[in-house]
Amino acid sequence: SFSQAEPITIPVPVQQPKDFVLWSLFNFVFCNACCLGFCALAYSIKSRDRIVARDLVGAHTYGKKAKVLNIVTLFVGILVTIASIVLVIYCLPL
Repeated sequence: SFSQAEPITIPVPVQQPKDFVLWSLFNFVFCNACCLGFCALAYSIKSRDRIVARDLVGAHTYGKKAKVLNIVTLFVGILVTIASIVLVIYCLPL
């Protein structure tokens, strides 16, 4: 006689949201144009706090904002660096 098989539940692994703290810290120290690096660091820390509190949706939201701010900060920092080098080369008398 065959009996009814019980359904097997397989837990789906939940991917932890990224908080980008190291990237934010780098941007805060080296590319802090218009305080965007500080804002990115603040959102990264908020994301990490949400991860600790097991609020993965909030952590994902703050992490996404931190990522966007980090991209903008790095882009602005690179542009300012290139513009500074060009100005030094062309404006200083040799």
